[in-house]
Formats: sequence, structure tokens, C-alpha cells
Amino acid sequence: MKIASFNINGIKARLPRLKEWLEETRPTVACLQEIKTMDDGFPADEFAAIGYNAIWHGQKSFNGVAILADGIEPVEIQRGLGIDGPKDGEGEQARYLEAEVGGVRVCNLYLPNGNPHPGPKFDYKLAWMAKLRERMTEIREQEVPAIVLGDFNVIPEDKDVWSPKAMASDALMQPQSRDAYARFLGDGWTDAIDTFNPRGGVWTYWDYQAGAWQRDHGFRIDHLLLSPELADRLVAAGVDKEHRAREKASDHAPVWVELRD
Repeated sequence: MKIASFNINGIKARLPRLKEWLEETRPTVACLQEIKTMDDGFPADEFAAIGYNAIWHGQKSFNGVAILADGIEPVEIQRGLGIDGPKDGEGEQARYLEAEVGGVRVCNLYLPNGNPHPGPKFDYKLAWMAKLRERMTEIREQEVPAIVLGDFNVIPEDKDVWSPKAMASDALMQPQSRDAYARFLGDGWTDAIDTFNPRGGVWTYWDYQAGAWQRDHGFRIDHLLLSPELADRLVAAGVDKEHRAREKASDHAPVWVELRD
């Protein structure tokens, strides 16, 4: 079983690249972030035509998450974590979608960026991570095979960024952000990419600006965290870096894990 995550950065703008990746790599489950469309604009028929069933949680112009499954119907468990956005009266943003797929609990997330730091957006990021930890604890206590994956907007350690100095003031690698992420691991979740790349140097994001892709100035913010029950089945994990090089690509590359049945 192969489970993947891909921050697509606008599903309508990247649809040809997204379908190309799905057909070339054929993950069993594909979790998408930043679909940037309202629910009624999600192109479910495009995915059905190549064999993928989908559920999604959209939002106009921003955020949005979706779960695609190859020949399997995802059974929705929960959408949202019950936390409002940083603006007064904004309501909850479309950042979390949880489903049962092929006997695995799949929790797809797009964690707040948190910039500018300090400020209300950074406070929101930390509050969101605390809510996520509460939900992850509930799932772990159920002792089900589970994966929490997506764009965490956290650079866990200095080894996960091309230049710690260049990113030192960014919300993605503030001590509070890193500490909140480390607490997930301390609770017993396994970082799949880090397991196979303990020395770091693996990036999942390259900015469109300043020739970041061409200079390989990237960092790792897309993560796949496995519950103990699922970590026992871990075979491989990786990044489809080549897809970042294609025309009109997302600024993220897909990440994935392979699991024993």
C-alpha cells in the first residue's frame, strides 16, 4: 500500500501535473493540500475518470484539503479540528480531513504557516498544533493503524533546510514550532522520511523566487507521521523530486510511504 501527500498549490492550475503524477506513480491514497477551491468547484470527475474516488473540504481561494483513493471509497471520519482562524468572525479554515481508507486511518492536514512572526498568525499556528496533538492522542489511544500527513509548515531540525541562517526568523523553524512538532514524535509517532534519511538533506519545498529550485535551496515541511501500528508495516519512504522540475509545477514535491499489507 502506497500513501502519498502533495501540496498542489491550486488544483485547477496544476490539474494536468496532478493527473500526470497520479497516473505515473499510482499511489493507493493521495492526500492533497492547498486545493484552493470551494467544494462545488472540485474536479471529482477528472479523478473518477482515472479510477480515483475522492472526498474534499474546500475553501474559496485559500487552503482546502482532499483525499483520493484508487478504486476504494474513502469513508469520512472528521473534517476540521474545531478551531477558528486568526481573524475575528472568520470561522474555521479548511485545513483538516480525516478518513478510513483500506483499513488505515488517514489524517490529511494543511498546517498554518504562522508568518509574520510574532503575531496573531503565529499564535494561531501554535494553537492549531495543540489541537492537532489532542486529535492525534485520541487516535493513538484507539490503537488503529494511522497516518497523519500533509504540509506541516515546520522545518523540524537544521538538517532539514538548505541554510538554517537564511530561515532563522521564519515561523517554520521557530523553537515553539519545532517543539510542538517534536511533541508529536515524543508521543510515539514515527517520521517516515526522517527514518530513511537520518542525516537530513532531503527537501520537499522550493520557493518560486530567487532561483530556489535551480540552486536547490529547499527545505522539508511535508511530513508523514505513522502510528506504532502502522510504523511496523513501513517499507520505504521518499520524495518525488522530479515532479517539481516540470512545467507549471507546484512549489512542493509529493512525498510518500510504502506499507506492507
